[in-house]
Amino acid sequence: MNRKTSRPIASRPIASRKVDPRPVDHCVLPVENLDVARSRLSALGFTVAPRADHPFGTANTCVYFTNDSYLEPLAIVDAELARQTALKRNVFAVRDAAYRFRNGPEGFSALVMGTANANADHRKFVFSGISAGRQLVFSRPFEMPDGTVSEASFRLAFAADPRSPDVFFFTCERTKQPQTDRTKLQRHANGVRGISRIVMSERSPADFDYFCQQIVGTKTSETTAHSVDIAAKNAIVSLYDADECKAQFGIAIGDERGLRLQAIVFDVASITALCKHLDEQSVDHEMRAGRALVKPVAGQGAVFAFEEKAS
Repeated sequence: MNRKTSRPIASRPIASRKVDPRPVDHCVLPVENLDVARSRLSALGFTVAPRADHPFGTANTCVYFTNDSYLEPLAIVDAELARQTALKRNVFAVRDAAYRFRNGPEGFSALVMGTANANADHRKFVFSGISAGRQLVFSRPFEMPDGTVSEASFRLAFAADPRSPDVFFFTCERTKQPQTDRTKLQRHANGVRGISRIVMSERSPADFDYFCQQIVGTKTSETTAHSVDIAAKNAIVSLYDADECKAQFGIAIGDERGLRLQAIVFDVASITALCKHLDEQSVDHEMRAGRALVKPVAGQGAVFAFEEKAS
């Protein structure tokens, strides 16, 4: 009798059709209060977009960059609506609620990759055994600093690894983009041009290499005894062990297993000008491995690292 066997999550092959790596789209940063997040991010030198409400009880106030990546500080603004939405199996609401329950209202919960076809991504995630649930399609208002309001629409495909309950992933297809000029929102006093690296921690990075390749949409990585680097279209997704987290970012991780999102590295025009701005705003920072590091506080959620790329 023929017997079908299921492969473990880390060994199922990605679809054979070759695809380019996905870009890092944005980072979801749970916060308790959007006003606090706006104040903190402004002090760091970021231009912060006006508040935008989701139709499922959350709202954001984003920071956009010229390489099409952005930060999404996310707060619950209608707790009952968020609860009801989660009960209806909205994956975004379920995962946000689970993260806050386990980690508190502040942190770094999700890495989002850009895509031109979330439907295809969902099928790949299901095939590979890493789908986190049903797709999500929604719209929200997009407001410019001058008060001009238009609509943005999205289609999301979710992925997760059951070994890592404190992080989730999804791809984001922008099905309707506002016909607005974001130039003013992408210009920052600190000189940041975009996200250049996402850092996750795990005691044994190699155990999650293949899973993260599927998230980025590639079949290659660069590995050392302490790290795994996976090249996305516009940034690097890095998995660091305890030694590398401590050496590179001063982050101390415990003995628990599973991926955790720890740090965001930004490409900055001038590290000298960046540090001058932080000094003027009385923002504590330190230099380590050629980067300016800012530890997380309320409204920030992750270690922020600023580096000046060699031209």
